[in-house]
Amino acid sequence: MQNGSAWESAAGGGDAGRRTAVASAPSAAADAREVPAAGRFRIALVKPSHYDDDGYVIQWQRCFLPSNSLASVYALLLESRERRILGDAVEIEISVQDETNTVIEPEALIAWLSEAEAGGFLGLVGVQSNQFPRALDIARPLRAAGLPVAIGGFHVSGCLAMLPEVPPDIQEALDLGVTLFCGEAEGRMDGFVQAIADGSAPPIVNFMDDLPDMAAATAPFLPSEVIARNLGSTSSFDAGRGCPFQCSFCTIINVQGRKSRFRTADDIEAILRTNAEQGIHAFFVTDDNFARNKNWEAILDRCIRLREVEGMTIQFTIQVDTLCHKTPGFIEKAVRAGVDQVFIGLENINPDNLTAAKKRQNKIWEYRAMLQEWKQRGVMTTAGYILGFPGDTPEKIRTDIAIIQRELPLDILEFFNLTPLPGSEDHQRMTREGAWMDPDMNKYDLEHVVARHPVMSAAEWEGIYREAWRLYYTPAHIETLLRRAAANGQPVEELARIIALFCGSISIEGVHPLQGGWSRVKVRTQRRSGLPVESRPVFYAKRAWEVASRRVLWSLLRRRIERIRRRILREGKVEAYQDFALAPVAGETLEDLQLLQTHGGSIARTYGAPDLKQQPQPVAASG
Repeated sequence: MQNGSAWESAAGGGDAGRRTAVASAPSAAADAREVPAAGRFRIALVKPSHYDDDGYVIQWQRCFLPSNSLASVYALLLESRERRILGDAVEIEISVQDETNTVIEPEALIAWLSEAEAGGFLGLVGVQSNQFPRALDIARPLRAAGLPVAIGGFHVSGCLAMLPEVPPDIQEALDLGVTLFCGEAEGRMDGFVQAIADGSAPPIVNFMDDLPDMAAATAPFLPSEVIARNLGSTSSFDAGRGCPFQCSFCTIINVQGRKSRFRTADDIEAILRTNAEQGIHAFFVTDDNFARNKNWEAILDRCIRLREVEGMTIQFTIQVDTLCHKTPGFIEKAVRAGVDQVFIGLENINPDNLTAAKKRQNKIWEYRAMLQEWKQRGVMTTAGYILGFPGDTPEKIRTDIAIIQRELPLDILEFFNLTPLPGSEDHQRMTREGAWMDPDMNKYDLEHVVARHPVMSAAEWEGIYREAWRLYYTPAHIETLLRRAAANGQPVEELARIIALFCGSISIEGVHPLQGGWSRVKVRTQRRSGLPVESRPVFYAKRAWEVASRRVLWSLLRRRIERIRRRILREGKVEAYQDFALAPVAGETLEDLQLLQTHGGSIARTYGAPDLKQQPQPVAASG
């Protein structure tokens, strides 16, 4: 095997490497075997979904978000195939599927892999905590058939990086003989595939202590027919990995590291050109905070040249922090480069809550100025907001949502429950303290309550989570959002469509919008293990009612929002609209902010009573 000693040494290193002794069954590749000198070696890559509350796989004809993990692993395997790592006469065939938009049949995977003369394996890619139960359900029949299975992703890496003992679900995977991959695969894929092929891979492959450099790293890639199953045919890439901050609820800092690593402008240009060749022009940049990418300016300048000089069509959604407007030229260049939507880690407007989560970098008095700069340039703003911090109560949450509606020119607000995700400091601390956490990983989707709150009961917490969506997306506030968009030259029709998607995902489909999509798919036989398969008459009767009723509800929802949009445009003079959130940020208006009146004491405790009137004011955008 090429570089065999180097692979075996690296794969077995670190704490996770020493945990291989806990495997009570052979791994999927534990028995040494001779790889045939010729024939096909097949690799099935699957990004698993997770189960809804009834135990059915959540999947759609078109899903909302692309999977960058799937794109990254697929691209690495393409390079391994080109290098013919299993010999000149062995052809590596790769299939790639995202279960959120594709029905995965384990029996079909078994048949496809079993036909390969040189062997093969199933790779379950980018598996998050809430997807791990589904990943195991897919893996079981393949292991029973004697086929190798490997699982990688944030759940495996986070658990083995942060916990002193292997948790029960990880142990279950090891007992099945699944090979677990921890860390990032750049520079390791050749050796990993070779080890799976010849049976020499250990039960746990660990690279958590050796994160690869991102400069000139293999670019994520998916074929156009796979990307077409995402809404808007949106692809993704990471311009950087890692984060220097220490938010206690975050898993990224413990899986991708606190030292940021970055791609170059040349790398990004190559990604854009490769995708343009197959007609893909829209991208979600998965960096947790692109504004802190040290190469941001070179990357944006390159994108500007591609758009303005070469005429390339590029659309970006990026994630940024609440101080991105303080970086000179960042917002202006981002817009010129093609950014038309930003996701902002707002998280909360109570500094005490932010302090409790070690997110002191968020300065709440800066929120309004930052949002106005994006708004004035016609960019749609989306923010995540976490419910369930120690100081939260239902009444405080209601008050804060009302403040956001009045004072922050934010378009889309999406709510999450504070969740001790495996791989986070919160989960590590609660494990060490013996605090109760729900053992069902399927619930760790940021929608369910999986831990105890010091003030709210589980019922109160769950209730205010559901209520928060209704409080923000009232008909009156939807009209305000559309009026603000029209006044600033945003595409109002697009915003109306997104608002409908967010409202309907929660109220009609019963899932978080980021797990949503278009036209739900539900397969009778694909129910969580341990739950009965419903009879055909019962299942299809219920399903027929679901489809019909939900179509009616979606139609009514879209119609209501469309009536609001048309009325606004019919009234005319949309550019003259003004409200408190759009008013220029100045000293005299800062005094009037209910946000500061409500949380002024918290600001003083957290930030040392800054003189808000002396805060630098943003320069008005030129459009």
